[in-house]
Amino acid sequence: MTTESHPVHRNTDQLDGQADLCAPATPILELRSVSCAYDPHRPAIRDISFSVQEGEILCLLGPSGCGKTTILRAIAGFEPVRSGEIFLSGRRVSSSSDTIPTEERHVGMVFQEYALFPHLRVVDNIAFGLTRLSRSERESRVHEMLRLTGLEGFERRYPHELSGGQQQRVALARALAQNPVVLLLDEPFSNLDPDMAGRMRQELHTLLRRMKTTAILVTHDHDEAFAMADRIAVLNQGVLEQMDSPEIIYHLPSTPFVADFVGQADFITGRIQQGMVHTELGEFPNTLADEEGTPVVVMIRPDDIRLLPNKSAEPRIIARQFRGSENLYTVRLGSGQIIHSSESSTSVYQEGTAVELRVSATHTVLFRADQFHASEQRAHAPTD
Repeated sequence: MTTESHPVHRNTDQLDGQADLCAPATPILELRSVSCAYDPHRPAIRDISFSVQEGEILCLLGPSGCGKTTILRAIAGFEPVRSGEIFLSGRRVSSSSDTIPTEERHVGMVFQEYALFPHLRVVDNIAFGLTRLSRSERESRVHEMLRLTGLEGFERRYPHELSGGQQQRVALARALAQNPVVLLLDEPFSNLDPDMAGRMRQELHTLLRRMKTTAILVTHDHDEAFAMADRIAVLNQGVLEQMDSPEIIYHLPSTPFVADFVGQADFITGRIQQGMVHTELGEFPNTLADEEGTPVVVMIRPDDIRLLPNKSAEPRIIARQFRGSENLYTVRLGSGQIIHSSESSTSVYQEGTAVELRVSATHTVLFRADQFHASEQRAHAPTD
């Protein structure tokens, strides 16, 4: 087994763009040490702090029950905060002592169920809430939303006469017609089939960019977050574990939970010896700068490992999953440790094949063994 380590090459233009997003300007949205609780003895979210700049798309990513929808509800004003503060456009809208009503926050929201009025036609659903505008202004705004969302020709239809994707467009048009300070999206693609969800993600991303809309998207799907987000906030049991660009979240996760949640990962035990990390898969650079003999865990992704059939090798293929563009192999090492390898769809090996493993990681992600085991215990702790 051989390992090859290469430096991480980062797109400087992309990093410059990320720096622009973090420029010292008043954020559109800011949460400062926010906690919320449905049960006084068990907070739903704890000490959450982050800010969002104008035009940025932020994804709140995590498993069910991690607190991401609670954050969305607190931003909208549906959920009071137990401690901390929420600011919109520099104005405090939530604290433990006072809360600005939802209707005064100028936020738009798209729910999983879309919440369209079944007795109203498309134009009337979009126009709902625009009563402050004159009739001509209202008609002009609705027509603009119909054009931007590709709903021209569907003006007179009722919701039940539309497909799921068209209903979602109506919900988006209604929310965007209000010119919200922030658009809040609560798993908006969950009711769509995979192909339609993929198309709608692209359409929504293009629309948000065109309108320069600031958006917060809640999802449990890391592929959806990668496709949509400028930055991703990964939540686990009410705590913000990491907030970074999609590339950094995937390649340089800061915790074992993040590493495992945003893509398949295997964790190989090792020990620091003579400045290197020694594992069953070979040697890796020591990026922790810990002392000699420290037990560590190395994160390996399936695309880091190549397979080479070798009858004298100890590892054995025990399963293959065909995934269209790739084959995902499950391999048992001599120690019994299970790892995975992603190969092209044309690289077909039978179960039981002896293989040599070649690790070609563009980065080395290490966790101290005690940190890894503590994270594992938290991940498997019971939740409400």
